[in-house]
Amino acid sequence: MKIAQVAPIWTSVPPKKYGGTERIVHFLTEELVRRGHQVTLFASGDSKTKARLVSVWPRALIKEKLYGKPIPWSNCVFPLLNLARAFKEADKFDILHFHENSVCLSNFFISLIKTPALITLHDPAPDNQAKDRKAAFMTYKNHNYVSLSLSHQQLWKKFANLHFVANVYNGIDLEPLKFKKKKKDYLVWLGRSSKNKGAKEAIQVAKKVKKKLILAGRIDKNSPTSLRYFEEEIKPRLGGNIKYIGEVGKKEKSKILGEAQALLFPILWEEPFGLVVIEAMACGTPVIAFDRGSMKELIKDGKTGFLVKNIDEMAEAIKKIDLIKPQDCRKWVEEKFSIKRMTNDYEKVYKKILATKNK
Repeated sequence: MKIAQVAPIWTSVPPKKYGGTERIVHFLTEELVRRGHQVTLFASGDSKTKARLVSVWPRALIKEKLYGKPIPWSNCVFPLLNLARAFKEADKFDILHFHENSVCLSNFFISLIKTPALITLHDPAPDNQAKDRKAAFMTYKNHNYVSLSLSHQQLWKKFANLHFVANVYNGIDLEPLKFKKKKKDYLVWLGRSSKNKGAKEAIQVAKKVKKKLILAGRIDKNSPTSLRYFEEEIKPRLGGNIKYIGEVGKKEKSKILGEAQALLFPILWEEPFGLVVIEAMACGTPVIAFDRGSMKELIKDGKTGFLVKNIDEMAEAIKKIDLIKPQDCRKWVEEKFSIKRMTNDYEKVYKKILATKNK
């Protein structure tokens, strides 16, 4: 097949450190190329791929400034340039695959082309106060959508009753995520500085059980809300057994996750997926998460981690963490969250859409 993969251009593909959506686009693109498909990747110019790379901007937008400041996430001009280039070349492909957020700009143009298109939604559904986005998604509800988890799909259906052609769980590269059976005496939290990701709650749990906690992840300079959250809620709580080490690359991530007793994931929103959850389990590290969003689908409660309701239950679960076998965590990810399985699922979706077109 001739396939267009249209990535966000905020982060390179693959991302150097942080970038969940771009990481998934990278895994999918390279595996499709390996399988013999003709793939074109629309992404930032500093991306690396075996596919044909088409770029409208030389660097990832998170590296750029506008009027002397980091470009805000609300900027739509650069993303529109990227989408416009993909739509301009639409007739070169059998199918276009867009990887979108909760604004989903590609929706506005899909009906203007003859080539079939697919949209994977990587963001959670907005709330009903987002009247503009609700109006847009209701207008384009019959486009071909893919969700990242069944809980993710249900929330989007509730928001705008979208036409989902499939649910496809993310898959990850297991090779750099080294399995480690022996653990050290610390807990880990990894994510971006956002209230929804629960860094503050992870600190509260660690202090409650008197354990060392390593916090790793990106402070989102493109979001004033995220910067304020880190400065007001996280920074004052650092020190002693609570350590923040910043963003980490592949090797450091594998080491930090692999040697931890557990990953704490006290999310305060309906998480669409949660890559770090399966990355930790791939390293043989159990995950203790608030039972929200996709967590029931990613974690086998009592087998690869624990699902809890609050800080007190999370603290209690830490006492039982030795009951989880590291090899069970790794095996679960190998079976359910591999790149091969994810790509198989997307190939089935592409064929399904093309078969419907040709009827």
